[in-house]
Amino acid sequence: MTIPSCQLYLISPLDVGGDFPDRLADALNGGAVAAFQFRVKDIGAEAALALARPLKVVCDTHDVAFIVNDDIELAKEIGADGVHLGQSDESLKEARAALGDQVQIGITCHDSRHLAMEAGEGGANYVAFGAFFPTDTKETIYHPEVDILQWWSTVMEVPCVAIGGITPENCGPIIDAGADFIAVSGAVWGDSKGSTDAVRRFGEVLNA
Repeated sequence: MTIPSCQLYLISPLDVGGDFPDRLADALNGGAVAAFQFRVKDIGAEAALALARPLKVVCDTHDVAFIVNDDIELAKEIGADGVHLGQSDESLKEARAALGDQVQIGITCHDSRHLAMEAGEGGANYVAFGAFFPTDTKETIYHPEVDILQWWSTVMEVPCVAIGGITPENCGPIIDAGADFIAVSGAVWGDSKGSTDAVRRFGEVLNA
């Protein structure tokens, strides 16, 4: 099986309780997903761990990397494959010291070439740019143009992730510009035909 040059990076909704592990399994059955990010807000450490455990099992079963958003301690506790940090979170050096060399660390770089270069040279395993399109998933201030992806893929070997309002219908230019991963949330979990079908449609574009 040939791995497409751009892969899907699936981000959780904020509510991952109830039947969400089954919903995640259904989505991953659609293929194309390389990584899943566990993203919850404003809950305690024990509650986050309890929610994360069954989701990591689902990801492990489907051979999908399990990434924790913003929480180095949770990533370490659960044995996550990676952690994603924003510009206001713990530093890259602190995360690397806590998690070791085998854990993937991604850094949000918004629309900044300077921040991306700092992250890449500092040892980040990937950098994330966005939001490329309007999105209701989170408040967005930064709106890079697709040429930042072209520039990055030319000057650096560190993978880049494109995020923000990406759908099966609008992701073509993002892929063509050189994104290694497209990060999606609402386009999958809010799809009227279901998450599996949404992932399948992304996969058709990625493998075109």
